[in-house]
Amino acid sequence: MFGGVTTLSLDSKGRLAIPAKHRDVLSEQCGGRLFITVDPSQCLLIYPAPAWEPVREKLNNLPAFNPQARALQRLILGHAEEIEMDSAGRILVSPTLRQFASLDKAVALVGLGSKFELWDEAKWNAQTQAALAMSPDEIAAQLDGFVL
Repeated sequence: MFGGVTTLSLDSKGRLAIPAKHRDVLSEQCGGRLFITVDPSQCLLIYPAPAWEPVREKLNNLPAFNPQARALQRLILGHAEEIEMDSAGRILVSPTLRQFASLDKAVALVGLGSKFELWDEAKWNAQTQAALAMSPDEIAAQLDGFVL
């Protein structure tokens, strides 16, 4: 399970060094084989290969004649790229994906259980501030009885 927020830098070639605390797990879990795709919130999603397979399966099984489902398939599956960590624990984020998420140099890698989100650091900070600005009633409504 991946957790925590790490601020990192993309190098000039678009490579991202995966933090050491996640490298070993990713090597064991999937041999460093990952899938990276876009998220409608304009960040990138990074999945270890075994965690990506059920997501891809569910998306592929959405109703073919539902326009919203097709749009999501095109967005998420259409942008999905298979990548591998190199021997230094880095991944290469393609120019297309970097452009989609407005990634330049400063980024935030966010562990969310079985996957990561990769954000432009300024956008991540704005997301965090928006979450902190939610009222207790809004939080309660979103969590629907869930207690932290």
